[in-house]
Amino acid sequence: MASVSGNVQGLKNSQIKQLQQLYQERLTSDGVVSLKLAHNLGKLSKAMHRPLCCYLDRRGQVVEVAVGTPEQTQLSPEALPRRSTERLSGIRCIAVQSHAPDQAALVAMLRQRLDALVVLVPAADGAADPIEVAYLAHVVPDIEQPWAVSSPLSLDDLTVEDFNDLLHEWESELRESGFSSDQFQYVQADHDRVLLVGLMTDDLSSHQFQDGLEELTRLVESARGEVVGTVVQKRSQPHPQTVIGQGKVSEVGLQAQTLGANLIVFDRDLTATQIRNLEQTLGERVVDRTAVILDIFAQRAQSQAGKLQVELAQLEYLLPRLRGRGQSLSRLGGGIGTRGPGETKLETERRTIQRRIDQLQQEVNQLQAHRARLRQQREQQEIPVVALVGYTNAGKSTLLNTLTQAEVYTADQLFATLDPTTRRLTLTQTDPEAGTQERHDILLTDTVGFIHHLPPALIDAFRATLEEVTQATALLHVVDLSHPAWQSHIESVEEVLQSLPAMSGPILLVFNKIDQVNSEQLATAQQTYPDAVFISATQRLGLETLRQRLQLDQPTAVA
Repeated sequence: MASVSGNVQGLKNSQIKQLQQLYQERLTSDGVVSLKLAHNLGKLSKAMHRPLCCYLDRRGQVVEVAVGTPEQTQLSPEALPRRSTERLSGIRCIAVQSHAPDQAALVAMLRQRLDALVVLVPAADGAADPIEVAYLAHVVPDIEQPWAVSSPLSLDDLTVEDFNDLLHEWESELRESGFSSDQFQYVQADHDRVLLVGLMTDDLSSHQFQDGLEELTRLVESARGEVVGTVVQKRSQPHPQTVIGQGKVSEVGLQAQTLGANLIVFDRDLTATQIRNLEQTLGERVVDRTAVILDIFAQRAQSQAGKLQVELAQLEYLLPRLRGRGQSLSRLGGGIGTRGPGETKLETERRTIQRRIDQLQQEVNQLQAHRARLRQQREQQEIPVVALVGYTNAGKSTLLNTLTQAEVYTADQLFATLDPTTRRLTLTQTDPEAGTQERHDILLTDTVGFIHHLPPALIDAFRATLEEVTQATALLHVVDLSHPAWQSHIESVEEVLQSLPAMSGPILLVFNKIDQVNSEQLATAQQTYPDAVFISATQRLGLETLRQRLQLDQPTAVA
């Protein structure tokens, strides 16, 4: 017998069988809905205390029965018939829920190109008829509000409508207007089409908020996504359930369908409950800023050590977000009201992830020990180690390549390089009195770039890599002077450094990309940071000054 989809957790076997029997229902080809089907859906929904959806084709045959609202039970692209973009899908949804169709349900109708959405609202307990009122919604050729919803209808009024005539009229309107429902279809792209959502709260200035959105755009592009639009809202604090207000959630859903977005990215961290609520309403995947950063790290990791640390960071991010993922993963215990069949999927997943985290933690500890031995060998050789640190995309790898002829991968991307690289640099110092030259070797280590609000899971997982920073003889803090937010980048890097174990070595501030700034901006930075070095790694400007400051046998050289 055909299966029932949606949230069937907790339903009795007899109730599931009753739902399966709905597949035997058959409507006439010209009927919107039959009284029998409407009454059966109403009675079952009231008995189960859950919304129900029944999907039918144009022959009146039931093709899907699901427990949930229209936005929660959307059909997959494979389940929808392939039809011309000037025509509708040939599938209509009969839904029973406690209220008239809201924007989330209407957006779900749009993205599936449903012939129609019929919403039946149950009557109060004790009423003779299980359905109190009905609504009929359909797609219209209006990009601003591409749907129409009828006024409240009785079942008698609804069942006498000729559905074939209605369909002919609706599709004629779409065809004559040149309106293509293709823009509301599922996006079948080889990359993510991303709609950004930004929330400006009271603790953010307009400048900080805009910088954050621009950085999020770069992050998405670095993760190989395409930003197709941005929706912003200003409110004092995030909504605890949906981050943004309900009206703005509906706007995001409509924008996603209009622009063909298949991924929604928020500019802040989300809880599992918030993600679940948003995905149920929007019908699209929802991720937060940290998830994007972790995805970039997963793409960039090349070495075994890098992949190990990325996996650990991903699991530590995932573990606290297992909660709130829905009723099917809720905990069942041994107390009153919580007795059940034993361990649920949530507990199974949590134990599996925790075991893997423990294993990865042990491997990271081994990696730390291995790198500690390497550092000890370098210390025995008395070779100073200088670590390159800085905001992501500041030009650290390019500087390493220019100074040491290394071949580290570089690109105009955030987190282009992830795995640390160490190269030897020979410095020459001239003694003017003796007329001799002395050669000194140092080791330059390129480290992972920092970013504003670097996820704690990454800091913890990459502690073995970040120890290269804490154990270095000195640090070169590389700053991209051409970036409009270079001052806040300095502050962000300093915050990350302060969160690490104390460092004994000096820090030299190096402003990069001076060839891309005007003289006024350069003068401002030189006046604010008179002890810094100003260079262009690509144009090889100021490198000789930098080499002179790296003469580490002079204690005051790096400050």
